[in-house]
Amino acid sequence: MTSANLPHIGIILGSTREGRFGEKPATWFEGIARRRDDLTAELVDLRDYPMPHFNEPVSPAWAPPTNEVAQQWGAKLAAFDGLVVVSPEYNHGYSAVLKNAFDHAFAEFARKPIGFVGYGGVGAARAIEQLRMVAVELQMAPVRNAVHMGMVEFLGIWQQGKSFEDFPHLEQAAGALLNDMAWWSQALKTAREAA
Repeated sequence: MTSANLPHIGIILGSTREGRFGEKPATWFEGIARRRDDLTAELVDLRDYPMPHFNEPVSPAWAPPTNEVAQQWGAKLAAFDGLVVVSPEYNHGYSAVLKNAFDHAFAEFARKPIGFVGYGGVGAARAIEQLRMVAVELQMAPVRNAVHMGMVEFLGIWQQGKSFEDFPHLEQAAGALLNDMAWWSQALKTAREAA
């Protein structure tokens, strides 16, 4: 299979805060994804898509957004065969900017797999469970495996001078997630192209 035929996965950095930790796991995960020969990957930073709080007259399920940045966001999403979202956990949930990004598109998400890399408290498990429900409503297929960076890994890397290599289980989890993404993105890409 040529690289042009490989599934193309978007890695969405789901926080825009100053001093955010999310850049570390996002670039780490992208590096692992780029070593594979069964998919291609691209990091997408929500800072590059400063959309207003969702205020369109109708849902993007019924009409495209009128906001120019939201249109650019939709075009970027359309180029992907699947997504991996790198998410923090804020107050037992995911970030508002991430929900806003989901709300600004619809068809561009449909019938694609989605996976998650979470960090914080309990590895962002609560945020990821909520994101799975949002993804289902957008007609996405959440994959089983995920990467959960709990407080030990999060604080170790962020504040204690440790690296991802100090926590080899994280790369094992990333590999399992990428295995899921490669299979599901190829299967759903084939189905979308045949429809």
